[in-house]
Amino acid sequence: MIIAEDQAMVLGALAALLELEPDVSVVAQVRDGKQALAATLEHRPDVLITDIEMPNMTGLELAAALQAQGPATRVIILTTFARPGYLQRALEAGVRGYLLKESPSRELADAIRRVHAGEQVVNPRLAAEALIERDPLTDREREVLQLASNGASSGEIASRLQLSKGTVRNHLSQAISKLSASNRVEAARIAKSKGWL
Repeated sequence: MIIAEDQAMVLGALAALLELEPDVSVVAQVRDGKQALAATLEHRPDVLITDIEMPNMTGLELAAALQAQGPATRVIILTTFARPGYLQRALEAGVRGYLLKESPSRELADAIRRVHAGEQVVNPRLAAEALIERDPLTDREREVLQLASNGASSGEIASRLQLSKGTVRNHLSQAISKLSASNRVEAARIAKSKGWL
């Protein structure tokens, strides 16, 4: 198993805790997404535990990259973010487990065993919320809104995505409307709070 967590104390505590399990062996501990991808491709572990928000590559990007490259490693997200949008995106990226850091340690060990056996393990409260509140944004609307939230102008977004300014404005307008926001800043805030960005 590999653990990817950017907070050193949490990383060390998780590794120490999991090493107490008789059937769990931690082969690598890494502190960012790119290191996690490299370590996973090198060691080919059965399970990778990763946080969502990490430097250089998020846990969601990491899961998608691993799914695209085809290693048999099963990914478990362990995070503080109880956002339905994150769960939806994680499942689309092939994640097999999604747990919150507030969960008891015995639940994590059990989840690792279940995911290793081919099951899918998701925090039940978050799964229920994700069924009720679906992400209304298209991939392109999400991409445009993300760039706008980082301060890019419509012209800069158009240039970067090779779109016309009018098309960018249309995508932003659609995102603002779907999120019942008054402007792009509020739309981005809403989308981030739901885990859709």
